[in-house]
Amino acid sequence: MNEPYTKAFPVSWDQLHRDSKALAWRLAEKGPWRSIVTITRGGMVPACIVARELEVRLVDTVCIESYDHQAQGRPTILKRVEDDGQDILIVDDLVDTGATATVVREMLPSAHYATVYAKPAGRPLVDTFITEVSQDTWIYLPWDTGLQFVQPIVKDPRFS
Repeated sequence: MNEPYTKAFPVSWDQLHRDSKALAWRLAEKGPWRSIVTITRGGMVPACIVARELEVRLVDTVCIESYDHQAQGRPTILKRVEDDGQDILIVDDLVDTGATATVVREMLPSAHYATVYAKPAGRPLVDTFITEVSQDTWIYLPWDTGLQFVQPIVKDPRFS
């Protein structure tokens, strides 16, 4: 792992589905929503689940590149959405440092920003989230992992 990330938080497909559905429960009372804007690529799966649960049919994407495996860089906008954000729900998988969230907030200033997972540095930029994870934890999402044997935590060399 890169330096600031000393812990791992693996998320299974089942857990992501449950957490995304829990996010939809929280968002249902805050709507109705005219549309969902998801941040690609990580926000696409949670956005599909939230869109289904809230019966939102209009889904668009903001395409931003900021991660390369475990290295976070400066956000690059690949595709934007032009709107003030009124009655729009932004859905992403997580907020980490808040760099991506800052860019999207500027793009859609009136939108409601929701993530499944939130870290302390980015949490103030999010209106609704489900699970808070420490800043030094890398969240392994199910589309980035495969099934394999994993050593117990105490056998990790960092604990020797």
